[in-house]
Amino acid sequence: MSSRKESRIDVPDAPFRPGDDCSFEKWEWVPGDFKKPDPKTCDFMDTEVLANGLVRVLDDKGNASGAWDPKLSADELQMGLEHMLRLRIFDDRMMKMQRTGLLSFYMRSFGEEAVAIAQTMALEEQDWIFPSYRQPGAQFVRGRDMISMICHCIGNEEDNIKGRQMPVHYSFREGRFISISSPVGTQFSQAVGVSLASQHKGLDEVTITWIGDGASAEGDYHYALNFASVYNAPVILNLVNNQWAISTHANFATGTGNFATRGLPYGIASIRVDGNDFLALYSVTKWARERAAASSGPTHIEVLTYRAGAHSSSDDPSRYRPKDEHAKWPGGDPVERLKKHLVNIGEWSEEDHSELIQKIDSEVVNAYKEAVKFGDLANGPYPSAETIFTEVYEEMPWHLKEQHDKLMGRE
Repeated sequence: MSSRKESRIDVPDAPFRPGDDCSFEKWEWVPGDFKKPDPKTCDFMDTEVLANGLVRVLDDKGNASGAWDPKLSADELQMGLEHMLRLRIFDDRMMKMQRTGLLSFYMRSFGEEAVAIAQTMALEEQDWIFPSYRQPGAQFVRGRDMISMICHCIGNEEDNIKGRQMPVHYSFREGRFISISSPVGTQFSQAVGVSLASQHKGLDEVTITWIGDGASAEGDYHYALNFASVYNAPVILNLVNNQWAISTHANFATGTGNFATRGLPYGIASIRVDGNDFLALYSVTKWARERAAASSGPTHIEVLTYRAGAHSSSDDPSRYRPKDEHAKWPGGDPVERLKKHLVNIGEWSEEDHSELIQKIDSEVVNAYKEAVKFGDLANGPYPSAETIFTEVYEEMPWHLKEQHDKLMGRE
């Protein structure tokens, strides 16, 4: 007879698993619940109510209200919708290409399109971007063309990273979009460091970064919070709580269910925002940018959203969550919510929407045709082997030069 004792460790679990009838409670917070404190003068504890609540601007019917309404123009709203649709259609096309063997790997931002796009639109052009996996949309805001993005995903001879990163690990120097770190979480501390460099030089630059709920269980997240707090860094620290870290639920990353309040013990202004509400995201980020630029301190933001698709092309979410879970998320769809708002104010129509989708779909198809002229996944040409040694050192060390010359047949 076994004498093994039952474990007393309390192991958390996801609220719903495959086969469960999932349901989410309707959020108790509505637009207009919270005042907007002065970002330049408020104390970090003045944001406690914002960290425990949820900043919203758009209601369930697509109407905007409350102190956090950024009052964007119709042109700005339409631009935001176009960027989000461009990202969604681009993602869908790239995933189809991966499934047919034209790409080796891909990750979509399905359900999270508003995050990087609204937040980047709230920044200034000189601000630095340290993304995680689902912020490629920031590049559209900064003006990157699809052809170069596809070349990177293929890894052909026009890949600006020269095959040194996995697909979707973009780098866009002209847009100050720093390459993603595969060891998740490291970008958080790096972003704080860059923000301090800008501060040291007296530059009007703010740094923004994102981390996932799962990666926030790692030390890098806490190092960054402490680093930012001690040096009063001009940085915006976003924790994207999309409920899932690959197959691990957010319950494994926090014991309270609230991530936003973590910033308060570090002395950092902290806010939780509806991550599927384009207007709320824009407004909160603009607030944080003003605070950082005024040397009033960093801001920690929990972006409450839902990862509607798979983690990546290697993942099957039906193995760990109900298939219809994302459709029942109380935050809805970010694209549809902004579209509904534009329709409500008389600045958009179903015809406009259909025409835009067709236009963007053609753009993506044509961009792929142009990108493969520089090489495809199966046949290349790929970046030269010589690029292994380039763009790393200003002056190549002797031992690498020996290896380089041997590779190139120059012995």
